Amino acid sequence: MALSDHVHMLGQELRIRHGTRVHKISVNAGFTCPNIDGRVGRGGCTFCNNRSFTPGINGPESVAVQIERGRQVVKRRTGAQKFLVYFQAYTNTYADLQTLRSLYDAALRQPDVIGLSIGTRPDCTPEPVLRLLHKYQDQGFDVWLELGLQSAFDATLTRINRGHGWEEYRSAVQAAHRLGLRVCTHLIAGLPGETSWHAEQTLARVIDLGVEGLKLHPLHVVRGTRLAHDWRSGAYRPLEQDAYVDTVAKLVQQTPDQVVYHRLTGTAKPPLLLAPDWCAHKWPVLNAIEAALATSSTCGAKVHGTGLSSRESALTESRG
Repeated sequence: MALSDHVHMLGQELRIRHGTRVHKISVNAGFTCPNIDGRVGRGGCTFCNNRSFTPGINGPESVAVQIERGRQVVKRRTGAQKFLVYFQAYTNTYADLQTLRSLYDAALRQPDVIGLSIGTRPDCTPEPVLRLLHKYQDQGFDVWLELGLQSAFDATLTRINRGHGWEEYRSAVQAAHRLGLRVCTHLIAGLPGETSWHAEQTLARVIDLGVEGLKLHPLHVVRGTRLAHDWRSGAYRPLEQDAYVDTVAKLVQQTPDQVVYHRLTGTAKPPLLLAPDWCAHKWPVLNAIEAALATSSTCGAKVHGTGLSSRESALTESRG
């Protein structure tokens, strides 16, 4: 069996919808974040060094250049012919509407681009921006609004200096849904002070809001962050791989079938990555998740039966 036999993955949904393999191409459009520039706070989230999430993307190359480079890399690796452009680095709705329209339009003009995935914060989703994204959706493009939440617990969000709370997230989801936009919510397992129970409670609250997509990520320690200081002092201890795999398996089993998983793990590379070591490699983690879900399915858990391999299912994001 394959990972997609147990999990409704974005890769399989895009392949069914477009009749061919579709991959994300990540771009850096040069945005900053209100939790860094002082509007909300300074220093950003305690775990955040954006280079760990967008390796090899440094800017200030144009969106078109980044997409073309990413397209060539993906075609060589996988043969994919269609692409979803992922505005990933920092807060990708944090600009005036004219600037955003120019950037998004530039992406959608590129050959074989079928849509946009916009990574942002819940407190940076004004209605004019949501209406712009809805317009692209009405034109036939695939559009995802990716909201970083990480935890549904305000105490945790304060602890990691997130700069917003659950209420801002709830309001953003409801505003997006009023326009018919699909929301993918980012969640982190292993946050300071949290256990698997917190992750399950967060998932339940997010699911209750009717989100269409989820992205899971283990908390890893990277250089240049306040979390790195806490780790060095012994104040923070990262999850072991087995604990993360167990948590992900539980979350997947508690997720309604119609919800699409965009990602089940995340990585960073040395020397940027400090801990845990297992976060340097994606495939052993995905294989372990697949094995855990396969074991659970023999005990009656849901099976999706989509037939894509782990590699095909998980390889939907590529960095330009």
